[in-house]
Amino acid sequence: MKNQHCKVGSSTPITSGSQASTRMISYYQRFMNMASDSRYAGTQLGDFFERKAHAFKKRLDQLA
Repeated sequence: MKNQHCKVGSSTPITSGSQASTRMISYYQRFMNMASDSRYAGTQLGDFFERKAHAFKKRLDQLA
């Protein structure tokens, strides 16, 4: 039986490509908006969104 190569489940890093920085900025803004949303503010979910936003901000700083 021959080896088969399949791309199912493969992924490319979010920081690659020509539009990586604009995509990262979009994700950062989206997570900050969700963190400051009145439904999530002061909850564990709001804290999660804020941590994710800071992670995107850190990666943006590394790209620049």
